[in-house]
Amino acid sequence: MTPLQVRIGQVVGDLQPGEVVSYQEVARRAGSAGAARAVGAFLAEHGAPLPWWRVVHKDGTLAAPNVRTQRRRLESEGVEFEAGRVLGGVA
Repeated sequence: MTPLQVRIGQVVGDLQPGEVVSYQEVARRAGSAGAARAVGAFLAEHGAPLPWWRVVHKDGTLAAPNVRTQRRRLESEGVEFEAGRVLGGVA
């Protein structure tokens, strides 16, 4: 893994239950603010052991290949939705 991928994994791994952030925010926290697409690519390849469901689009819409699973996991952590978006916005 590249140093950026290691940092992305650390950021996603540190997300707490109910904490929802955008791909852009993960990239910013990993030290590469413009690398939102790299976050998506990383999660697609290496996300299985991480809480990938806590990462969404910056507009609060779900991003996973299976949005039903993503929504169900977020709801189990107390995250609420309105009109298909995370209620209260995302970081």
